[in-house]
Amino acid sequence: MKPLTPDDPETKSADTAAEFFASLKKLIPEALAEGRIDLEILRQLLGSFVDEGDERYGLNWHGKRRARQIALTPSMGTLRPCPGESVDWDTTQNLMIEGDNLEVLKLLQKSYDGKVKLIYIDPPYNTGGDFVYPDDFQDNIRNYLIRTGQTASDGRKNSSNTETSGRYHTDWLNMIYPRLKLARNLLTNNGVILISIDDHEVDNLRRVCNEVFGEENFVACLIWEKGRKNDAKLVSVGHEYVLVFAKALGVLRDLNTLWREEKPGAREIWDKYLELRRQYVGDDKAIEVDLQTWYSSLPKTHPSKKWSRYKQVDKNGPWRDHDISWPGGGGPRYDVLHPKTKKPCKVPEDGWRFSKAEEMQRQIRLGLVEFREDDTEPPFRKAHIRPVPDELVAEEFAGGPEEADGESEELAVQVRGSYFYKQSQVAVKYLRNLLGGNAFENPKDHFELARLFSYTTAADKNAVIMDFFAGSGSAAHAVLHLNQTDSGKRRFILVQLPEPLDPDVKEQKATADFCDRIGRPRILSELTKERLRRAGKRIRDEAPMFAGDIGFRVFKLDSTNIRPWDPDRDNLAKTLDEAVEHVKAERTEDDVLYELLLKLGLDLTVPMEKKTIAGKDVHSIGAGTLIVCLAKEIAAKDVEPLALGIAEWHKALNSAGESTVVFRDSGFADDVAKTNLTAILQQHGLENVRSL
Repeated sequence: MKPLTPDDPETKSADTAAEFFASLKKLIPEALAEGRIDLEILRQLLGSFVDEGDERYGLNWHGKRRARQIALTPSMGTLRPCPGESVDWDTTQNLMIEGDNLEVLKLLQKSYDGKVKLIYIDPPYNTGGDFVYPDDFQDNIRNYLIRTGQTASDGRKNSSNTETSGRYHTDWLNMIYPRLKLARNLLTNNGVILISIDDHEVDNLRRVCNEVFGEENFVACLIWEKGRKNDAKLVSVGHEYVLVFAKALGVLRDLNTLWREEKPGAREIWDKYLELRRQYVGDDKAIEVDLQTWYSSLPKTHPSKKWSRYKQVDKNGPWRDHDISWPGGGGPRYDVLHPKTKKPCKVPEDGWRFSKAEEMQRQIRLGLVEFREDDTEPPFRKAHIRPVPDELVAEEFAGGPEEADGESEELAVQVRGSYFYKQSQVAVKYLRNLLGGNAFENPKDHFELARLFSYTTAADKNAVIMDFFAGSGSAAHAVLHLNQTDSGKRRFILVQLPEPLDPDVKEQKATADFCDRIGRPRILSELTKERLRRAGKRIRDEAPMFAGDIGFRVFKLDSTNIRPWDPDRDNLAKTLDEAVEHVKAERTEDDVLYELLLKLGLDLTVPMEKKTIAGKDVHSIGAGTLIVCLAKEIAAKDVEPLALGIAEWHKALNSAGESTVVFRDSGFADDVAKTNLTAILQQHGLENVRSL
């Protein structure tokens, strides 16, 4: 039985540098010399693909090499579960993690590699304030505990990052760079990242993303206008940006991914049509008259007013005319007979829209082509407010309004532009109402984020959405709202630093006062959690029939549960005595279980079962992928019934792939008991037996 030690890969987060080395070793073994990469040989093997020049285009700053290295350094921390601060712990799939996001991103590398469909972040805008995220990487866990006030300070101070500082941009770049490097690993191959930013760092961020994600994977730079500031001296800068990068834009194109959203107001038009269709069963002309009267009654600001061209009606719903010519010219030319004159209609100057005459005839049969009075002009296509993709849909519509009703209609869609407007005070007022007072100065609008999330995930209702600068929790609130709107099952993963709040600092006073009002510590992440609790409750109150997930599991970053070898030279006997127990005394079984999940690459919401075997608690995680028994006493008489019971349970679980079984090393009465138990398990197919 091999023990798990702090030096084992299984007790660390993913070691990206080691993985790179292993890949190079496999691909180019000739470049190895005495177990290390020989750069000179590597250069020779790569030949013309190596840039030997001293000058090249790129973004460089002091500390970039160090920032790159820290992204490759594994973490030996862990995430400790906090069921008491969570909502629906046993059933929820959502995560709220408190900790330095750099360390947390490292810890999530094994469990969530390639599983996150969308990352949205709203990082610090570098407006000259103090940085909570330091660039001292000597001991990230210790540094994090000091910065969040959980251990005594060593005298270091946050330095103000003012524009007059020579490191103004450097400090910010050193903060964001390793986090983006780690974030990229978590994205699915068709995943995307959205980053909110303002003018202070948008140029640098774009260039960093070009390097991390690849310039070829740039999608767009959206402009979010939030309102005019009439007190501005020169120009009112009321906009921010949202940079959009794909992990692999080519994959999106290969999948023929189309990002589209409903035309605002289209659903209201469809609902009105269904109402009139029930009233005037089969009388399309009567429906047309009342529909046009309804359009006229709408205020100018109503979103449906823009689409009042959908004023004619047939069995497929409201429609408007659309060009039937080939886009760009050079289209096919063939005869299309007019139904009355029986003569060929005039061919559009650019040719017909459809490449084959057979397809044109199919469109005519479906009733999607409208002819004019005679053949002297080309016909036109019908564009319906609810698109008619094929003949089956047209036949379905013909059955009556009840067959066209329901929540699954696909309505007229459009591609988003790169500019959008949403007044910032809307989000401020909403959050003030939700929390019962001022609590956060500049929350992102969760309704607008929900639109962005729905749009960029291409209607993937099971997407995992991550925000590792969670702030007030707007991104998670957006996920909850989106699921409630379309019955989706999207999951969120939030990460927020438990940043101490000082009521004497103007920007922090409202949040600190809010924490006082709810009787919680003055820590920013307390606001995040409370917002999620109240958002979930409001959704449940407003939509009692919604049965979706409104909970979240809380985890907190901490040092590993496994005691490192740290000899006290003044009291070696005490050190040796303590070293017998490898698990820290103050840590619980659940603490250890979740660290094992992380380090072995299992989801933090994976199903768990507990069973008593031979008087010992045994945990099955992920349907037997991991089996853990942390009993503090396993006597010789317990060995056989415990091992056979575990083997029998494992067989019943019928787990796919290899299973790992873990025991508490100090729990065995002696080495004989440990050896015998291992042998019995291995006889029953459980080869990977470990201890800690």
